Parts: sequence; C-alpha cells; structure tokens
Amino acid sequence: MDINIKTTNFDADKKLIDFVKTKVNKLDKYFDGIIRSEIILNFDKSKKKFTDNKEVKVILEVPGSDLFAEKGAVTFEEAVDTVIDALEKQIKKHKGKLRQ
Repeated sequence: MDINIKTTNFDADKKLIDFVKTKVNKLDKYFDGIIRSEIILNFDKSKKKFTDNKEVKVILEVPGSDLFAEKGAVTFEEAVDTVIDALEKQIKKHKGKLRQ
C-alpha cells in the first residue's frame, strides 16, 4: 500500500509519522486490496488547548470506491486510533459487499 501523509499548520516529527504509518499498515490484515492511503494531519490553531484541536483525515483507495474517516482528539495518536477503528468497520462492510 502506498501511504501519503500531509500535515497542515505544523511540522510532524518522525515519531508521529512512524506511528501513523504503523497504524495504517495494520489495515492490510483486514483487506489486502487497499491501493493507497492519503492521511491529512491538521492542527487547528483556532481551538483552545486541551480540546479536540488535532484532526486526522484518512482516505483509503480500494477497488470499487474510496473509504473516508475523519476524527478529532486532544492528541494526534488518539485521533489516529479512532480513525483506524472507524476504517476497520468500513473495510469489513466493504469486503462483505464485494463477496455478494
């Protein structure tokens, strides 16, 4: 799977980039047909500290359609975990439709 990570309003460190790649690569165990993923990490400066000012958007290109999830949290790691959970459900649903 090809993984493309973009950041807006901040520069991500290597640790965060590696964390995101590791989590996204785990989606392959649910569906090996994922062609590529587009991840956008956004730091919303207009929101106060200790709010959901870290936003993560993920678009997965899979045969037949694209899957999308977007979540916000206090930390990027928490937002990534939540997005991955949402995408796991979408992948399982998509696989079920392909089998029919």
